Amino acid sequence: MKITLLQIDKTDQPWVAEGFELYEKRLKHYIPFAVQTIVFPKANRNKSFEQQKKEEGVLLLKELEKFDHIILLDEKGKSFTSKNFSEQLNKQSLSGKKHICYVIGGPYGFDESIYAKAQDKISLSEMTFSHQMVRVFFVEQLYRAFSILKGEKYHHE
Repeated sequence: MKITLLQIDKTDQPWVAEGFELYEKRLKHYIPFAVQTIVFPKANRNKSFEQQKKEEGVLLLKELEKFDHIILLDEKGKSFTSKNFSEQLNKQSLSGKKHICYVIGGPYGFDESIYAKAQDKISLSEMTFSHQMVRVFFVEQLYRAFSILKGEKYHHE
């Protein structure tokens, strides 16, 4: 199984990039992991939130056609404990899924076209986080899930 994280825009915060890179390196010991960033044109930032979501959706759909199983990181998604998330990953692996693509949208969420394309949605919290911070939280949880599956001591329960 391979996992891809598809995200809108690069981070402009060095600490976010550093935290992400730390867990990205650790994660690659467990599974093929790729990050794909779609750059959203700055000129589009003056448009309404709905128009921005729609245009982000068009860009995402161009990339999502390549992926097998699409999971949105979305506040409306299902919540998991870290242990439950690791069990979910294990089930996906055992079910023969070859490629899972997790998607982080832009600051205003996803267009309806992206919701229609996705097979699943997961929430990292009932709280709202910036789409920049979600990157670090998610990659850490992905690393934690694989460390749980391998029986390593990173996760304490």
